[in-house]
Amino acid sequence: MSTKAPNPVDRYVGSRVRMRRIMLGMSQEKLGEALGLTFQQVQKYEKGTNRVGASRIQQISEILQVPVSFLFEGGPSGTAATGGFSEGTSPAYVSDFLATSEGLALTRAFTRIADVKLRRSIVELVEQIATREAPDKR
Repeated sequence: MSTKAPNPVDRYVGSRVRMRRIMLGMSQEKLGEALGLTFQQVQKYEKGTNRVGASRIQQISEILQVPVSFLFEGGPSGTAATGGFSEGTSPAYVSDFLATSEGLALTRAFTRIADVKLRRSIVELVEQIATREAPDKR
């Protein structure tokens, strides 16, 4: 008996749920409790192995304090005409980066810096480091 691969949209929505949950410092268990589910069910949602119904998506977005559209933003559109991604959204690498522990830690720390000039200086520093690391990839 073969197992069916998760739908790309289900996987993407699950990864966005996971990213936002981690950004809030919320455990799978806490999200599960708020939804009336086990952490294992949350885990299956986040991996895309179980589909999330419309009412559950609404509930998750309220718990995670984001609009429903956030969970789909930048993901596969389901139509071949757009090449699999909706126009005008962030590239997939941004979501991939934010789904890592380093990406989340960096984002959390960076957004806590109130000084706009300091934030800009940090961006410029990182850009300079990246240019030195891979000068051919600009």
